[in-house]
Amino acid sequence: MDDSAARTHMLSRPEAWEDYPFGPDVAVFKIRKKMFATLGYEDDVARVNLKCDPEEAQFLRDMFDAVIPGYHMNKTHWNTVILDGSIPSGEIERMIDRSYSLVVRGLPKAERVALEVRHGKGTLYR
Repeated sequence: MDDSAARTHMLSRPEAWEDYPFGPDVAVFKIRKKMFATLGYEDDVARVNLKCDPEEAQFLRDMFDAVIPGYHMNKTHWNTVILDGSIPSGEIERMIDRSYSLVVRGLPKAERVALEVRHGKGTLYR
């Protein structure tokens, strides 16, 4: 998966939007006002920061060389995924969906329930 496909998938999530609060070099993807991913570059290689539960975060790091502790993030709950082509696109999509779902689950109840009513739990929590 390349950066364009990752961006497209992140923006395909219900009510996801892109912001640049840190300047033009890092895209931040949000649901409501909460970040679920970032997209930046190092040495012209795209990197995505994604939220994970702690056990899954470590499992993914052990499984894929292109998954490392989250750059500039809480390393217990965030991974950086290097988009170098070594991880199947479907697995990266799953990681993006999981990050999005974890952030939705952490929203205040009123916001979370409104999203569930509008989009359905099956769509939000893949």
